[in-house]
Amino acid sequence: MRAAFMTLGCKVNQFETETMEGLFRARGYEVVPFDAAADVYVINTCSVTHLSDRKSRQLIRRAARTNPSACIAVTGCYAQVAPEEIRALAGVRVVIGTKERARIVDYVEASLRENEGIAGTITDIMQARVFEDIPLHSLPHRTRAFLKIEDGCQNFCTFCIIPYARGPVKSRALSAVAREMRLLTEAGFHEVVLTGIHLGAYGIDLTDRPTLADACRTALAEEKLRRLRLGSLESVELSADLLALMRTEPRFAAHLHLPLQAGSDNVLRAMNRHYDTAAFAQLIAEVRTAVPGVALSTDIIVGFPGETEEDFATGMEFVRAMGFARMHVFPYSARKGTPAARRADQVPPAVRKKRAARMQALAEEMAEQYHRSQLGSVADVLFETTEAGVTDGLTETYVRVYTDAPVQRGEILPMRLTHLYRDGVWGEPARAL
Repeated sequence: MRAAFMTLGCKVNQFETETMEGLFRARGYEVVPFDAAADVYVINTCSVTHLSDRKSRQLIRRAARTNPSACIAVTGCYAQVAPEEIRALAGVRVVIGTKERARIVDYVEASLRENEGIAGTITDIMQARVFEDIPLHSLPHRTRAFLKIEDGCQNFCTFCIIPYARGPVKSRALSAVAREMRLLTEAGFHEVVLTGIHLGAYGIDLTDRPTLADACRTALAEEKLRRLRLGSLESVELSADLLALMRTEPRFAAHLHLPLQAGSDNVLRAMNRHYDTAAFAQLIAEVRTAVPGVALSTDIIVGFPGETEEDFATGMEFVRAMGFARMHVFPYSARKGTPAARRADQVPPAVRKKRAARMQALAEEMAEQYHRSQLGSVADVLFETTEAGVTDGLTETYVRVYTDAPVQRGEILPMRLTHLYRDGVWGEPARAL
């Protein structure tokens, strides 16, 4: 039996797809590319924007065209919040939300045996209180590995559907974090990225109340680990303990992704974000003092309901002042069931698109400035892919480095950054290879 997988969305989704791949491999399935003929297609969906929903539907239809008799299993956030929409699509025979994925092979095989109806389950995710710990049965096919240590979110930003798709915070026990880290490092992964939906809230649901810093120390206890990186986390949840660990532990990547979402206090209040621009700026200054050389990236949403041209201009000015190394820009997308979607003062789509283009231009300008600031320095690069004689990889500060030197995928080597190249910089070996 052949199974194919496709993932939409965040790094958490990528990790969850890898665990499901492992479950199928453990049952004897051969994993094939998504465009190949397969007996089972697993589509792990995202629902962060309406475009994510549309892409999910397109992938379902694509799988059905590739093999009309295949079992299509749909899971993830879109499946959790809109299961009836998915069940109505031709070819779908298994629907699972963001829980019970440990049973996905059972559901698929039941569907194949019975050959009628739709298998799977959509649980009341708001009642879920325990982290669904699915061990890695097979290993990721990358040089860096993602390790999910937390699920769920309790922030309830007014624009976001994710708390309704993922439920409350659920943390992975430190013993399980240690187990998976051992598996990954013994398999030869040099870098591990700790991920979660609300990563900064790690541990608040566990009896012994471990913190994210404790999870990082557990990961770093693996001596074979060369680099630890954190996924996205809220700025207000950064602790002095975490920053001290980042400053003093050379294997802890000096890079933080801290979603700002808006640079206007008016918009931040409307979003139900738990800070204002003054508090965010103060925290950024403290982070840079605590961890010299840290690279900071962020997310920005433009065209939020009620955002005026003045709000947008204020946001552009604030973002520029923060000097982010990298910025992801998203035009606002109304999600049914969220408070923001019910507002009458929606910004016209054409205005959202125009503002997104202006903010994206600023993002590219700031990224180039950051890359220029790194030229002449030497940085350790984890190399990932090779194409047409050029290999690329990432520094600890998430700068993509390209080289034509004879380096190998999976190696971490010191490189001297010489000039801008593509979306990053060019590197030359800092020592003889």
